[in-house]
Amino acid sequence: MRWKGRKESSNVEDRRGMSPGGKGMVGGGIGTIAIVLVVLLLGGDPTSILQNVQTDQQGSTSNYTETAEDKELSQFVSVVLAETENVWHEIFKEEGAIYREPKLVLFSGQVQSACGVAGASTGPFYCPGDEKLYIDLSFYDELQKKFKAPGDFAMAYVIAHEVGHHIQKLTGVMDKMNELRQQLSKEEYNQYSVRLELQADFYAGIWAHYTQQENLLESGDLDEALNAASAVGDDRIQKQAQGYVVPESFTHGTSEQRKRWFYKGYTSGDMRQGDTFGARSL
Repeated sequence: MRWKGRKESSNVEDRRGMSPGGKGMVGGGIGTIAIVLVVLLLGGDPTSILQNVQTDQQGSTSNYTETAEDKELSQFVSVVLAETENVWHEIFKEEGAIYREPKLVLFSGQVQSACGVAGASTGPFYCPGDEKLYIDLSFYDELQKKFKAPGDFAMAYVIAHEVGHHIQKLTGVMDKMNELRQQLSKEEYNQYSVRLELQADFYAGIWAHYTQQENLLESGDLDEALNAASAVGDDRIQKQAQGYVVPESFTHGTSEQRKRWFYKGYTSGDMRQGDTFGARSL
């Protein structure tokens, strides 16, 4: 992605080196396999997960030191956020609405959000309670090494996906999902969760569509995003983690579905084509 020299967003909040209490960084993690399988799916609506997270407080506190690589990556993330702001401001304006920009929180180790306390292993997530995106930049290494999804535009896709959840917050979809959570069984709710995540993938594709029109994409960028979308499919992650898949437990969609909805957003650039909740086939 041609990002260097581009304007950075003013909506980045840097909490690296801070514990949830605001002091030193505390090491920790999430212990149960069930939670890990969920949090590795790139976040989404993490409320029910994060409220129950218990972090390991036995690590020592320390100050975060930003490396040159971290500095460049934080600048990249800030530029990507600014580009999402540009695109969504324009789209909302065309619809006669005003786009309310989300904040992006950089953290290291642990972070406190309106959805609860999360560790780095949670992965990037969006919290509708405070309308903020949260990301530990170490996820970039995990994306490349664990998920085999290298490239800067793979990381851009992740950010754009979480911004997609913010769009759902602004359009009222998140509120409807919270109502459904109280009414449906876990298995029934999972089906709606898949549609929620695929729509966020679609919105990420819309952003990529307009980014391409600005001539910011380089050769191979689209493939990087599609590869990342495929890498975080429920079926692929479950297969890698436990050797088999449990479709009724899917919360984000299959690799093929995630790629397809991202690509649909990329090729259409039309929000009206992203009604995953009304689609007969995903």
